[in-house]
Amino acid sequence: MSKQIRLGILTPSSNTALEPLTFQIVSSIPNVSVHFSRFPVTGISLSPQGLAQFDHSVIMPAAQLLAHAEVDMIGWSGTAAGWMGFEGDEKLCEAITKATGIPATTSVLALNKALDIFKIKKLGLVTPYLDDVQERIVKNYNAIGMEVTSETERHLRVAKNTDVALIGEDVLETLVGQVVEGGAEAVSTFCTNLIAAHKVELWEAKYGVPVLDTVTTVTWDMLRQCGVDTKAIKGWGRIFQEA
Repeated sequence: MSKQIRLGILTPSSNTALEPLTFQIVSSIPNVSVHFSRFPVTGISLSPQGLAQFDHSVIMPAAQLLAHAEVDMIGWSGTAAGWMGFEGDEKLCEAITKATGIPATTSVLALNKALDIFKIKKLGLVTPYLDDVQERIVKNYNAIGMEVTSETERHLRVAKNTDVALIGEDVLETLVGQVVEGGAEAVSTFCTNLIAAHKVELWEAKYGVPVLDTVTTVTWDMLRQCGVDTKAIKGWGRIFQEA
C-alpha cells in the first residue's frame, strides 16, 4: 500500500480558483490529498496595504495550522514574489521549515525551477494585474536574465481578487496567443486566481510552447519533492511529463 501524502497549500482568502483546480490536478493519484489554509488577501496593488497582506507575519499562522495536519509539504499558491522579489519567497520557505519542520515551496519558486528545466530565455507573462504591478514583475524577471518585453507580456489591469476569477477562458487564450506571437518560448499564466490550469494542454498543443500556470507549478514541485511520479498526471500540461 502506498504511503499517504498530504499536501498543505497556503491560499489567499479571496481566491476561488486554486482549490478546485488543485483537487482536479491530483485526482488521478489515489494516495495524495490536499489541504488548505487561508490568510487575508482581497486585492493586488503596490500600496502599503496591498503589500502588507503578504508580510510573513500574516502568512506564518496559516502555515502553522497546516502543520497541525502533519502535511508532508507546504506550498504557497500565490505569486506575490513576482512583484515583491523572489528572495521573499525563499525567506518565507526557510521560515516555514524552521517553524514547522516541514519543507516548503511556492508557485513562483517552482515556476522558476521549471523555466530552468525547460531552458527558457524568453518568457511570456499573462496576468490580471495593474500596470505598476506588471512592471515590477517584468523588472524582477529581467534582473535574473529572463527576457520579457512589451511583445511578450499582457495584463488586464484588475485589482480586486474576486474579479480575477471572472476573467474568461477566451480572453486568456487570446493573450497567450499574442505573447507566443511576440516571441515567447514559454508562457506563464501568472496568478493563482486565474481559471486557466485546465486549458494548459490545449494551449500547448495549439501554440507549441510550454504553458506554466502558477496553480500547476506549485503542485508539480510539491509532488516531485514528495517523491511522486508526476507522469501519472495527464491532461494538465508538459510540466508533469517532461520536467
